[in-house]
Amino acid sequence: MPDADEQEPADAAASGLDPDLVARLPKVLLHDHLDGGLRPATIVELAAAAGHELPATDPDELARWFVDAASSGSLERYLETFAHTVAVMQTAENLSRVAREAVLDLAADGVVYAELRYAPEQHVEGGLSLDEVVLAVQEGLAQGVAAAAEDERSIRVGTLLTAMRQADRWDEVARLAIEHRDRGVVGFDLAGPEDGFPPSRHADAFTVLGRALVPATVHAGEGAGIESIAEALQVAHAVRLGHGVRIADDVGEDDLGTRLGPLAHWVRDRRVPLELCPSSNVQTGAAPSVAEHPATRLKQLGFAVTINTDNRLQSGTSLTRELTLLVDEAGWTLEDLRDVTVTAAGNAFLHADERATLIDTVIRPAYASAVGGRHRA
Repeated sequence: MPDADEQEPADAAASGLDPDLVARLPKVLLHDHLDGGLRPATIVELAAAAGHELPATDPDELARWFVDAASSGSLERYLETFAHTVAVMQTAENLSRVAREAVLDLAADGVVYAELRYAPEQHVEGGLSLDEVVLAVQEGLAQGVAAAAEDERSIRVGTLLTAMRQADRWDEVARLAIEHRDRGVVGFDLAGPEDGFPPSRHADAFTVLGRALVPATVHAGEGAGIESIAEALQVAHAVRLGHGVRIADDVGEDDLGTRLGPLAHWVRDRRVPLELCPSSNVQTGAAPSVAEHPATRLKQLGFAVTINTDNRLQSGTSLTRELTLLVDEAGWTLEDLRDVTVTAAGNAFLHADERATLIDTVIRPAYASAVGGRHRA
């Protein structure tokens, strides 16, 4: 594998990679928050109906506010922006609408498989039960998939039910994920502030999930360091790491070259997938820039890197944009984009045969065609 300094940043033109091509390629998204992807115009409309005061009522101005407020360099400040999105997601009708629009937006971005995550406990202020929240979201997702198909865009969507670290409803959400595993829910997630809220606070929830064979991904290595990653693996038995960007802290250099610490070796050697989110990681201070984001180095070292959006509204982004930024600022190639897409599909919370079909019939043929087209050009 090449050293990091062997790959110099290059823009899309220098790499010979047409930015429009990135938009057309099939994409797989594993880390995207439902309450972080609302359309600004939808927020304005729903907030007016609910009597919720927003920092701006013009959709364009509101979109800019979200990005600016989320770009403070603090994960805690970043999370505060969700007060406005969650406020308009308190009825079944609104939840279904937000879910439907999310699917349509992802399909328009070329996403062929997505896992959308949300915390049911955050959507009960209007009187909905946790079960009713899940059913409303699933209804909206089904509507979105059907509408996308009518527009000749094929997309499949699974959901991850999130428990918030700072709350004490982990057991309830774990049971909810188990109950809805055959109704579109594909796994469990733990999110919220990492410091002070480790998985060991409610370790029983992960025991229950493990016995039911429901996979878990845990936010770790974003707002805290490698100790958070270690606990996600050792206590929560996470099969993927939400972000995990701080695993780079366990990768060093000495006179003999690159040296991986014990945890980094474990994560790399067992191909534990990293759900990296470049723009979001820069906003929260987990990475200095996209050009210097650890994704490039980690991929070169053989880690299972996937690229994700995290919160499309707060980052003003899409998966096409995230991949294009890596091309423009970190010198990624078409082959790099193919590799992370295949890695994402191969680690989706789908059955093995379904993952193989997605890779072999959708992703690889599209990239082979793109490579052939570039050669003919």
